[in-house]
Amino acid sequence: MDKKMLFVFNPLSGKAQIRTKLMDILDVFVKAGYHVEVHVTQRALDAKRVVEERGYDMDLIVGSGGDGTLNEVVSGVMGMERRPYIGYIPAGTTNDFAASHKIPRNMIQAAESIVMGTACPVDIGKFNERYFTYVAAFGAFTDVPYKTPREIKAVLGHPAYILEAAKSLGNIKAQHIVMETDTDSYEGDVLVGMVSNANQIAGFKGLNGKNVRLDDGRFEVLLVENPQNILQLPDVVASLLQNGHQSKLVRHFTASRAKFRFEKATEWVLDGEFGGKRKEVIIENCCRAIYVMKMTHALPKKS
Repeated sequence: MDKKMLFVFNPLSGKAQIRTKLMDILDVFVKAGYHVEVHVTQRALDAKRVVEERGYDMDLIVGSGGDGTLNEVVSGVMGMERRPYIGYIPAGTTNDFAASHKIPRNMIQAAESIVMGTACPVDIGKFNERYFTYVAAFGAFTDVPYKTPREIKAVLGHPAYILEAAKSLGNIKAQHIVMETDTDSYEGDVLVGMVSNANQIAGFKGLNGKNVRLDDGRFEVLLVENPQNILQLPDVVASLLQNGHQSKLVRHFTASRAKFRFEKATEWVLDGEFGGKRKEVIIENCCRAIYVMKMTHALPKKS
């Protein structure tokens, strides 16, 4: 009896490579013994809707698109009593989740890693009533992924984010926050805050150091405090991008639960998409909530 798969893909993600790869991807799935039901997303939240409506009796749900598409697939699965395994074929601009989990950027290889791989547990974040797969963030530059026009991302790729970030340099403002976690507390003025479960964020590796585990029930929390003068900025940047360099303005914590309070409603970004404006946020780690199909060793070479 064939195994059942729901394959949901965003045809507009990245440079729309799925349009030329679709038949080859489906061939990989069918040859692996899957009966594949395909859905092409039509609008925002369509992936979440179709997963909720048609994914409950599937053996495997595969999403293809950017990190936002994967967020919708995972959000749909999180509401199920029996959660199917999840596969991911990255097709977005940065594909942070795929990079953290060593999922190939090559779409055919990603499909092969799904059918040949192992079901690996992954922590998922709960953000009030919503979910995120790898990062919830606020502050300077965190809105760049969803404010960058799709047309520019399709042409330039990741450099489009850098251009959009440069446009917002004059609007950077610190925010006063109160944070309480299961092990720490903090109050101060910060430029950026991130709660993540990732080795790569916004295309940058190493923001959380080298020893990040993706299934340990703990988040990495990063806060960048407001510099008192512009001369401190190079030290902050070096601390974020160079492993081993430390700045007093960059604070690192780990937490399984974190509560944030702001003086005014603050924009959050979940997996690169707008997450709403909130004065108070509770973030919880759903330890090993889903299982993602991926290779734990290199794909075999074709003869």
